[in-house]
Amino acid sequence: MPSTDATACPHCGWPDGGEPFRVLSRHTTAAGRTEWTRCGCGSLQVRVADARGTRVVSRSRPAVRSGAASH
Repeated sequence: MPSTDATACPHCGWPDGGEPFRVLSRHTTAAGRTEWTRCGCGSLQVRVADARGTRVVSRSRPAVRSGAASH
């Protein structure tokens, strides 16, 4: 998953701080918290919440929906 300095999903354009995204898991770390989330478009994201705020540090492409036709 590539790192990102963007403030919006490059796949759907939704702001990183906005909804919808689904929290898949949260893990407390020495510096704060790590969250694995899924954007509304299906992109898997790793968010870090610490003294600098919450930001997406890595994300995947949107998930391929089963049954979708490939071209």
